[in-house]
Amino acid sequence: MDTREMAELAQQLRVDSVRVADRAGSGHPTSSMSAADLMAVLLAGHLRYDFGNPGHPGNDRLIFSKGHASPLLYSMYLAAGAIDEQEFLTYRTLGSRLEGHPTPRLPWVDVATGSLGQGLPVGVGMALANQRLEHTPHRVWVLSGDSEMAEGSVWEAAEHAGDQHLDALTLIIDVNRLGQRGPTRHQRDLSAYGRRLRAFDWHTIEIDGHDIEAVERALGEAESTAGRPTAIIAGTRKGRGVRAVEDREGMHGKPVKDAEAAVEELGGRRSIRVDVHRPGEPAQETGPRHRELRLPRYELGETVPTRDAFGEALTALGHAYEDVVVLDGEVGDSTRAEYFAKEHPDRYFECYIAEQQMVAAAVGMQAVGRVPYAATFAAFLTRAHDFLRMAAVSRASLNVVGSHAGVSIGEDGPSQMGVEDIAMFRAIHGSTVLQPCDANQAACLVAAMHELDGVRYLRTMRSGTPVIYGPGEEFPVGGSKVLRRSDADRVTLLGTGVTVHECLAAADALAKDGIPVRVIDMYSLKPVDEHVLMAAAEDTECLITVEDHHPQGGLGDAVAEAFADARPAPRRLVRLAVTDMPGSGTGEEQRRAAGIDAESIAAGVRLLTEKIIR
Repeated sequence: MDTREMAELAQQLRVDSVRVADRAGSGHPTSSMSAADLMAVLLAGHLRYDFGNPGHPGNDRLIFSKGHASPLLYSMYLAAGAIDEQEFLTYRTLGSRLEGHPTPRLPWVDVATGSLGQGLPVGVGMALANQRLEHTPHRVWVLSGDSEMAEGSVWEAAEHAGDQHLDALTLIIDVNRLGQRGPTRHQRDLSAYGRRLRAFDWHTIEIDGHDIEAVERALGEAESTAGRPTAIIAGTRKGRGVRAVEDREGMHGKPVKDAEAAVEELGGRRSIRVDVHRPGEPAQETGPRHRELRLPRYELGETVPTRDAFGEALTALGHAYEDVVVLDGEVGDSTRAEYFAKEHPDRYFECYIAEQQMVAAAVGMQAVGRVPYAATFAAFLTRAHDFLRMAAVSRASLNVVGSHAGVSIGEDGPSQMGVEDIAMFRAIHGSTVLQPCDANQAACLVAAMHELDGVRYLRTMRSGTPVIYGPGEEFPVGGSKVLRRSDADRVTLLGTGVTVHECLAAADALAKDGIPVRVIDMYSLKPVDEHVLMAAAEDTECLITVEDHHPQGGLGDAVAEAFADARPAPRRLVRLAVTDMPGSGTGEEQRRAAGIDAESIAAGVRLLTEKIIR
């Protein structure tokens, strides 16, 4: 296309954005209109994409970080012939693939966007995988709004991209001056963005985002820049082309009032179709991608931290599967992710103390066919909650590992204790939550996670725990292990992780008092083993959950939810958990103070059985 034709395409994108939002009665046409020239030039001359084969490894990646500009994205798909007019007009209706913010319900959308500040971090993950592992000629294009440049996650990503010299990554900032409620921080000061990005070793280009020739030159310059990521900082006007809304406050997130007049002012409807450039044929893969998996084996009675088993199993997984990648939050020596780094350095990505970027990069890497394991302390994953939430919206498949869980980490104190993490991960749609109590169990669950879908979370411990399962034991996700059982059991103790061992010690003490109890290892916290829980409730009537976690959202709640609509419900359900703010002390002292140690559990059982007898 020549300059005139691209200008016409941009007007078509504006017209279609106006009319589709008008049809829906909602949406963000003005945010779409500001970036129409930028995207018209990209679509017509620089994007390499086979819409008939969205899985083509040579396809460019286009991320609309400003996901509210979905009318523009869908107008591009219409112009490219990926969708037809009939589907286009289903925008924002129930059951439509064209949702208010883009999601992978559309095969050309790699990740969901709309929670601002996430597009660039995810794009960094895609570009990292390409640079280090894939070596294909595709590029990653990220369209960002100026408002989201205030998000800290953007600057985590900017620093990471500059440090890694990700020259296949181009950030296009639509600086249209207006946010949701008024002007943005820097308004049209393009140099303010440029100064900050250059400080992170980015190549920057400042342009008039409505000058088609300038946009064309900038995109070409980005493609030819080596050794640095490029940011095209484009000054634009929100609602461009329609006087009633152009550069006016109060128009955000609203259809244009008189859409018919706006379409006429923009020159009327057009029917331009773009033959988007397709990538070349992919290189043929060579060599086996999968080999025999040989997990580490631990002998009964050994004392091994589950974090050690995680690191060793992960390393073994790396030998068996070439798609496994590991991302670290600069604590690999503690999480034991560094074991993997020593044997598979090319697939180990250090994200430093930037948990949002770590999770976002994992989301980006899984979108290009990798199986990521992202690991840090359980407590610090709370910083990345929004990225995990959006990962579920993205239908992403990734593994997250939180070590140093619970009060059992000891003397470091409450700032380092993950006691909210189970609740956080259980609340994520479609998630799996696992907590092993010994090394062989941990190794098996690390391997099982590789084959699962959705967001998978494994909780590991700092201190060593006795190995109670043999190397050949199996641990299906959604299962449990009954460790003590008799027909005379009066109470069932339900533990997970370190509390399994406390429950076993309590059971031994109670047996000396003539009080038989059942002990179940609830290593799968989501999904839980409802069948075993129902049997325990029927047999013993009284259940006690014990967890190194706050009572809200943890094991106790998972068990209670299992009985919400089920019968028989237990006669009594008692939940022992961390209810007070912990301090510093040994792990044993911490569990005792929280009332989740063997002595406290045994005392609770005695009290409960006395009440039942009365």
